[in-house]
Amino acid sequence: MYGDRDGWQRDGFESHEGVVGVLQADGSEPGPVYFDLGSGSFFHESIDWWHYDGTMHRPAATSMRGRCACGWRGEKIYPIDWEKVREDDDPDAYDTSGPYGDWAQHLDEVAGRAVKLPEDLADLLTQVREHLDLLLLDEDKYVTALKAADELEDIVAGVGPTAARLLTREDEETTSEIAEALGMTEKAARARLNLRVPRPLISNHP
Repeated sequence: MYGDRDGWQRDGFESHEGVVGVLQADGSEPGPVYFDLGSGSFFHESIDWWHYDGTMHRPAATSMRGRCACGWRGEKIYPIDWEKVREDDDPDAYDTSGPYGDWAQHLDEVAGRAVKLPEDLADLLTQVREHLDLLLLDEDKYVTALKAADELEDIVAGVGPTAARLLTREDEETTSEIAEALGMTEKAARARLNLRVPRPLISNHP
């Protein structure tokens, strides 16, 4: 997989963002690389694999693997040819299809454990998305698209908090079980469950 500077995502499972992870020669996973940008106490932090080249006192990675925001790590290890990386002088040109393929398989498993929407509802949601996409192709329909989005937000604001409240009642499922059913990480699921307050129908401000 090339051109992966922004990470890997799949529609419907955005919280399971994937990236290329790295390992050092001893099999350990290094922490983030920090860059002093010369702005006082602020340091830029990065886990981009190409920064682990051992230069400028950075950790030296010898291999890569798939990595997901949920904590999953790929079992397959792929050696990094730093001579090739330096020769191309473009990290996006380096072949990371192995780690990407392993992450994609992981996402297939996540999707397989997630709850399935009723077929008619899934088809309806697909039609809504396709219709909205068509509206965005016509500048005369932008207001219509925005109005439709507002209507959808009202629906979500009513249904989402109610479902979250019912799910988090005493003796209900655990957060990990809910996260698995939603196809989310636990962090994302907790954020979703905490969104229990619907949008106000009337603004308090003029």
